[in-house]
Amino acid sequence: MSEPTRLATRPLGQTGMDITTTGFGAWAIGGPEWSFGWGAQDDGEAVDAIRHAVDSGVNWIDTAAVYGLGHSEELVGQALHGLGDADRPYVFTKCGLVWDESDRTKPPRRVGDPASIRREVDASLRRLGVDRIDLYQMHWPPDDGTPIEDYWGAMLELREQGKIRAAGLSNHGVDLLEAAEKVGHVESLQPPFSAINRAVGADVLPWCADRGTGVIVYSPMQSGLLTGAFGEDRAARLPEDDWRSGHPDFTPPKLHANLAVAGALQEVARRHDVPTPAAAVAWTLAWPGVSAAIVGGRRPSQVDGWLPAAGLELTAEDVALVTDVIERTGAGQGPTAP
Repeated sequence: MSEPTRLATRPLGQTGMDITTTGFGAWAIGGPEWSFGWGAQDDGEAVDAIRHAVDSGVNWIDTAAVYGLGHSEELVGQALHGLGDADRPYVFTKCGLVWDESDRTKPPRRVGDPASIRREVDASLRRLGVDRIDLYQMHWPPDDGTPIEDYWGAMLELREQGKIRAAGLSNHGVDLLEAAEKVGHVESLQPPFSAINRAVGADVLPWCADRGTGVIVYSPMQSGLLTGAFGEDRAARLPEDDWRSGHPDFTPPKLHANLAVAGALQEVARRHDVPTPAAAVAWTLAWPGVSAAIVGGRRPSQVDGWLPAAGLELTAEDVALVTDVIERTGAGQGPTAP
């Protein structure tokens, strides 16, 4: 990799890490042949996309063991091969989703057993090729009956052991955040957040802001809907092995309202002479409490679409335009403006 450029950063809560306001999300590069795959891809292009993001100044990568059932972490490891700890970007990954190797199409189980967490972190360290994971997150609240006190306690133990630098939660609501905070400080939260999926704006974002918990939001482009390059024809052509093909957000009647929001973001992008994905990401960064946004890409050209978000600040008029379309169409759910 060449010498990276510099992008604006924000503190990730109280972790001591200053992260760029956009980070490379590695869900989509997990590839096909698992229950939440994104269809066929070129792994070489995926590695090039990671390297391009880092060369462009992005200083963190977010992945998970379950993405491609280990494949995403392996590709991240390939992209970072040869870089020392001082030179590589921060690496964030997740645990708690355990798959069945004998049937890769089965949805993974949500597991919080501390013994499983310890096995999972060691496997992730091997796939990533790093000595320490910078942020390790519990992917979802488990459904195996493990109390949050037990699985959050196990995460904090990994930090004490030096296997991880910081511990966080993903997809956890306020009640569970409160319970975890009693065991030890929740350093970071990763919730879904976009101009369509705004639910966490009502309670989770204020909770994190009040307690110094960093927030890295995911799916700010709503899995492609808000890129400006997605339309009804493309939605109808999604292959069966793309999880989006049957999702309500990608089919009528919700699709029509969602595309109207994308149209509003296109207008915002034109005002600032940036690609539409950058406007969609900047909309999430305008909300108090948001540290940064995770944005995916399977090709270097897709990275170029959202990189300008790192330096883009929306005006009150920009936000009002998007709010008006949301309220007029009834798109999505949650508060309509910061």
